[in-house]
Amino acid sequence: MIIEYWSDFACPFCYIAETRMKKALRELDISDECRLDFKAFELNQDAPKVPKRNIVEGFSHHYGMTMEQAQAQVDRICAMGKEEGLEFNYATARGSNTFDALRLTKLAQSKGRELGDAFVERMYKAYFTENRILADRETLLSIAEEMGLDRKESEDLLDGDMYSKEVRRDEQEAYYLGISAVPFFVINKKYEIPGAVETSQMKKVLMKAYSEEETEELQPGMTCGPDGCGPAGKD
Repeated sequence: MIIEYWSDFACPFCYIAETRMKKALRELDISDECRLDFKAFELNQDAPKVPKRNIVEGFSHHYGMTMEQAQAQVDRICAMGKEEGLEFNYATARGSNTFDALRLTKLAQSKGRELGDAFVERMYKAYFTENRILADRETLLSIAEEMGLDRKESEDLLDGDMYSKEVRRDEQEAYYLGISAVPFFVINKKYEIPGAVETSQMKKVLMKAYSEEETEELQPGMTCGPDGCGPAGKD
């Protein structure tokens, strides 16, 4: 069973949803029979490489909230992550451009599924747990080297446009499918899971997809799109 999912490393619900999906696969004992394919979806192509605000300040600015309201909203998202067993330090993260991180992920994926999957996890942890800046060149090179990628090849990628087309191709595929917010899962090109729905809901869809039965339409979970985060599906 092939599970494609569109995601961005800056999206908290993407990390939460991926964790829930893996949990659902384990609980159904079908992890070895499924392939989870990460696809790039850059949420904000205009995001700066040098962060201007932390996440709480960003929420306040973007949504017109007071700092207290923004902190409460971010705290709720952090609680969601921690409920999944993640060390989720979203409140102290600083958002930046993720295009180079997504390109570097494509390089890792080209080296094999095991490395590609591990690299995706490492990027999530770097941002949400360690609060590293995913647009910072030395940060990316350090992570790439740590994960076993050749430093010179990684430097060449960051200095050029390698894998830019592949990232944009993933996004074009998403737009073609009507996807405008992430996370978004597509199972066997047929069954859809929009957003960070509960693990129990994921299991229902997975079981039906696994047996090729018709599945009921899910109410969308939490997602992030170009205009911000909240409940959303396609459009």
